[in-house]
Amino acid sequence: MATINIRSDVKDPFYRYKMEKLQSKIEGKGNGIKTVIVNLSSVASSLARPGAYVIKYFGFELGAQTNTNPADDRWIINGAHEASKLQDYLDGFINKFVLCKKCKNPETDVIIQDGLIVLDCKACGQRSNVDLRLKLSGFILKNQPKKGKKDKSEKKAARRAKLNSNNDKESKDNGQGSGSEQNSEHGSNENEDQAVQAGNDDELTSRIKAGAEELNDGSDDREDEWTVDMSAEAVRARQQLLSDDLKHKLSLNVNEDDDSGETNGSSSYDQLGNWITNEAKEKGGVSNVQDVEIYMKAKELGIENKHRTLLVLVQTIFDENIVKQIPQRAAMLKNVITSEKHQKAFIGGVERFIGLKGQSNPAFYDETPKILLVLYNEDILPEDVITKWGTKASKKYIDLPTSKKVRKSAEVFLTWLAEAESDEDSE
Repeated sequence: MATINIRSDVKDPFYRYKMEKLQSKIEGKGNGIKTVIVNLSSVASSLARPGAYVIKYFGFELGAQTNTNPADDRWIINGAHEASKLQDYLDGFINKFVLCKKCKNPETDVIIQDGLIVLDCKACGQRSNVDLRLKLSGFILKNQPKKGKKDKSEKKAARRAKLNSNNDKESKDNGQGSGSEQNSEHGSNENEDQAVQAGNDDELTSRIKAGAEELNDGSDDREDEWTVDMSAEAVRARQQLLSDDLKHKLSLNVNEDDDSGETNGSSSYDQLGNWITNEAKEKGGVSNVQDVEIYMKAKELGIENKHRTLLVLVQTIFDENIVKQIPQRAAMLKNVITSEKHQKAFIGGVERFIGLKGQSNPAFYDETPKILLVLYNEDILPEDVITKWGTKASKKYIDLPTSKKVRKSAEVFLTWLAEAESDEDSE
């Protein structure tokens, strides 16, 4: 489903804060006519607000009755109301109850304290009061959410704080930190699986690397149910169409269900990959190829919304400095990754990228935890997708032995995620 900017006054296509466009459906006739907002739950989730706040705001503005707690996720407003009209009212809700009054970012939490409604901005730290004269303000005060489990954003913020706190403590205990390289031992015989080194100087990842030695050797070799075999014949046929510098990079599975984009024997995905590679050569490095240029080229080829496009992007817009490059590309990636299918394709592309780099330089496997951490922190990949990916090796994106090595090198980060979740559940 197409997404739009949360702030309607921002026209930048790479604006990081997105939501679905409201979709409504008018049902019934006469006195029983009503409007059902099909995707209100998704929109409310993007705004980090309860759906009841949004639907009630519509009711107050339209002077119509609404339901505020539907068991079947059918959010209803009495009367006939066009989606475009509701979208305009949603802008008003966002301005009054979501955006920070100072920086205008939607990274705010609602805090109810001493009879006041406060928007606590996680972006700039500003705390601003909501106008209590608004009708919805009274509804919010009367329907304060019960204290329960933290939502995903709160969990992530708590994990970061705990991680940085532990890092600061370890730095003090060790002076300026240790430069030693202690190799954690993973895998069984003949060093089949590469170890993830501890003692890395990166402050953000030192905490999760410290647990490397405690990981067990077991790994689940079963294939994930959503993976398929990669045809050798298809790979060879595809590689013959590629330039020499891309043959090793873009051995993509052409038997996927998304096989549109074939033009004159050379697919649009190959054209995009070749274009990025050539642009990088002309401009002195892939980091000099701008996001807007890449996106517009993909759009020109008609594949900007295809999940297979992400496989091409991972292999072409990153190099050995991927950890530093991901934040720079985050806005574009989040604009292209629009579904779980896209997320799976992206992490599959990352797996292939790490595997190919690791085959030529085994030390590159040490970068896996840092890569996953920055993807998680930048909100490019959610926790559940990363966790599910880590459970089973697959030969969809790279050969099975290499797939096992990539997941083995990711165990430190995966264990940290699991332990953090366990700690939060016990609190």
